[in-house]
Amino acid sequence: MTERAEIGADNDPSFASEAETRRTADSSERAYLSIRKLLVEFKLKPGERINEVQLSRSLGVSRTPIREALNRLASEGFVSLTPNRGFFVRSLSTEGLLDLYELRSIIECAAFKLMCERADDSEIDRLRQYWEAIVDVYPNQPPDIILAEDEGFHLLIAELSGNPELVGQLSSINARIRFIRRIQIEHPSHDKAQITSHSAIVEAAVKRDAENGAKLLREHIEMTVSATQQALKDALLKVFAPDNGAELKRRRRGREG
Repeated sequence: MTERAEIGADNDPSFASEAETRRTADSSERAYLSIRKLLVEFKLKPGERINEVQLSRSLGVSRTPIREALNRLASEGFVSLTPNRGFFVRSLSTEGLLDLYELRSIIECAAFKLMCERADDSEIDRLRQYWEAIVDVYPNQPPDIILAEDEGFHLLIAELSGNPELVGQLSSINARIRFIRRIQIEHPSHDKAQITSHSAIVEAAVKRDAENGAKLLREHIEMTVSATQQALKDALLKVFAPDNGAELKRRRRGREG
């Protein structure tokens, strides 16, 4: 009787499929990180249509990982998808920004008050532990980490409110302002006093001081608006007038000559 040969890893269809899935996931992650870096460094200009073919060639990956990365970036608010036209870099604009921050303030203040009413002591302690675990290193983290940890802090308050609709609404707002917030965090106007306000908000939560905590949250959100507007103005100058410094030097040399 002929023995059935064992199927080795190289000949196992399921193994090959898993390996291909891993390769695709790795390519998608590399594409995501590369494109995100291009976006936050303004190598892709705001409002510009994204050329998927060109990205595929320059990054050395197929169109599939590029499309997966762009869909992920669209869900995070860094790019937008227009049906039948493709992906576009998010525009840098203050239009609607104040409305979004106002809505964010309303949602977060309501969430804080509900948290104080509904959350038990162990749940309130989750917020305290979250902040105490990151407070010492928070200001010295890379901008992407600061942004993620800040969003996590505010989303945790919404979660502890016991109302999943508030979490969903806040997540939606975060997606719409994330690109702009990422710019502001890296800008010199980013205020380290936000660390103190986070700590004060946690202290109010522990005391279940709903009114004071909501007031602190409202002030915390409002203090970023003017700084964000300035960061956007500077970003626009950086993007659309990149050669101003070189032009100024050329003019100076012309006068000296």
